[in-house]
Amino acid sequence: MNQSRRMDPLLRRAQDLQDEVARDLAERQKTLDTHVSRLAELRTYAEEYANAQMAATSPAQLMNRRAFLDRLDSAVQQQSQTVDRNREHVDTERARLLLASRDKQVLEQLAASYRAQEKQVLDRRDQREMDDLGARRVRQAQTGAGDSGESA
Repeated sequence: MNQSRRMDPLLRRAQDLQDEVARDLAERQKTLDTHVSRLAELRTYAEEYANAQMAATSPAQLMNRRAFLDRLDSAVQQQSQTVDRNREHVDTERARLLLASRDKQVLEQLAASYRAQEKQVLDRRDQREMDDLGARRVRQAQTGAGDSGESA
């Protein structure tokens, strides 16, 4: 039972690592969702502003409107790049979680194999003890039967 007990700290560490990576993934996913939502809001606002019919009375107002639309487009592009970066982070964390899960699974299989081997050893030992006990009883019965036969 030594081998399987020695695996316990490794299994706990693997579980802790898997839990930590899962928390990191959840946090990255939450951040991504926030950025995706912001991007959608920005795109909606930019589209609504661009489609709004505003009475521009002067060239300065037209230039201001165009400059604002340009800033909105720039903000949409920047937010889109932020979303892309965050998607990459989520993909990276997802890959880390997959690796951590695989590592833990390998350790669990190894521990199960050790436990099965240890059980086999114990079962064989128990069987030998039972066989020895049975053989002793047979010998005692034969010796006891032989003693009773001689006195008669």
